[in-house]
Amino acid sequence: MSVPDDSEMTFWDHLDDLRKVLFRIAGFVTVLTLVFFAYMKDLFDAVILAPSRNNFFLYEWMNNMSKKFPVFPDFCVGSFQVKIININLSSQFFIHMSTSLWFGLVMSFPFIIYQLFIFVKPALYSHESKNAGWAFFFGNILFYIGLAIGYLLVFPLTLRFLAGYQLSSFIENSVSLDSYMDSFLMLCFIMGLVFELPLLSWLLSQIGILHRSFFTRFRKHAIVILLIIAAFITPSGDPFTLFVVFLPIYMLWEISALVVKK
Repeated sequence: MSVPDDSEMTFWDHLDDLRKVLFRIAGFVTVLTLVFFAYMKDLFDAVILAPSRNNFFLYEWMNNMSKKFPVFPDFCVGSFQVKIININLSSQFFIHMSTSLWFGLVMSFPFIIYQLFIFVKPALYSHESKNAGWAFFFGNILFYIGLAIGYLLVFPLTLRFLAGYQLSSFIENSVSLDSYMDSFLMLCFIMGLVFELPLLSWLLSQIGILHRSFFTRFRKHAIVILLIIAAFITPSGDPFTLFVVFLPIYMLWEISALVVKK
């Protein structure tokens, strides 16, 4: 099947269509941002600051499991509470706005991808359109799975270790609001991007750059590199936290090997 004939549309017609797409995206993001801005105080208490308290479900699960299986490192069990302070006069207001925008962008991600896909769809062959639709669908799912793992696992473990680490007994740990939010957003977003590895591999495979033999040949090298990445994400250094971060990343490598061409 040939590409649909768009010869009647001029460059300015395409530009006008792109402008409409961008306006729809901006409007959707703005609406979601305003909704999150209205409910951000509740989200801060119930979601964003939840890992800073000892009743976070991951900590309670670790405490319960440690009674049966004493394999968890010391910093993972016991009581835990992070004292978060604000040292800049305008930080709370600007973080309120920036976090609302970040949540709005993240939750708008499927809508943004769909609008861009609709814009480029007339230029694709039928099989390309079908494959791209499935690819972006699973790419969205993987992105949110990565965000969830970042929030539920990676960030709490990193926070628990770093907030409890003491270079000297004379130093009291108090985490600034800016530092907490930077770590929270960075780790969650990085995990969301990392989980896009299968989609990136599939796209590179479709244009002939990546083949399955690459994953077979460099599997041992990948294990070492992924261990280094996992150690960087979770600087605690103990085998348990290193393994729980390394395992999902390595599974992404194997999934990527399955979706590329032989």
